[in-house]
Amino acid sequence: MSEETVPQPGGAAARPEGLLERMEELMAALDADLSALGADLRSAAGAGRSPGAGERGTPAGPA
Repeated sequence: MSEETVPQPGGAAARPEGLLERMEELMAALDADLSALGADLRSAAGAGRSPGAGERGTPAGPA
């Protein structure tokens, strides 16, 4: 039997709401992690710890 045919405790409406809440929690955690990563990258670039930043993909010499 698949999960779709097995009755869930709390009725059908309880499961999607729980999933939505969990997805919101995960998205908030991801947003916080990405914000922290962005801040780390900006501080690394500002401190000059990232040699060649902004020059990637450009040729080293005349074309």
